[in-house]
Amino acid sequence: MKFLTFYFDLMHCQIVAVAFLAMALAAPQGDKKPIEIVSSNSEMNADGSYSFDFESADGTKVSESGNQKQVGPKPEEIGTVSKGSYSFTTPDGVVLTVNWVADENGFQATGDHLPTPPPMPDHVVKMLADLKAAGLLAKEMQNKVMHLHT
Repeated sequence: MKFLTFYFDLMHCQIVAVAFLAMALAAPQGDKKPIEIVSSNSEMNADGSYSFDFESADGTKVSESGNQKQVGPKPEEIGTVSKGSYSFTTPDGVVLTVNWVADENGFQATGDHLPTPPPMPDHVVKMLADLKAAGLLAKEMQNKVMHLHT
């Protein structure tokens, strides 16, 4: 079941990425000329690992790499974990960069311009510590809760 969740999370991320790409390509271009790709690299390996990157003349940069990883206790519970980044320049000249990871914990993006969750309230931190001390909080849950608020 965990593998299926991971698989569908990863598939969801890929569908969202393709949808954004399709919208960008379908947007009216007016008198704009196509933006030249100034560099492009791609590598696919027999073990399932891969990497690619490209840069366009307008300064947009994209890179991604991934590999196969055992994500569950059963041999068939293997999935692709990926990480990457993209950056682009806004119309007002600000370069924005997003770094991301897609793994068994889902899709996680970071960037200086992206909102972050508020700190965990003290009473919640205390409750989690008490549950951990009493042995009532599974290690997997501890990692997920703490990962969400770090």
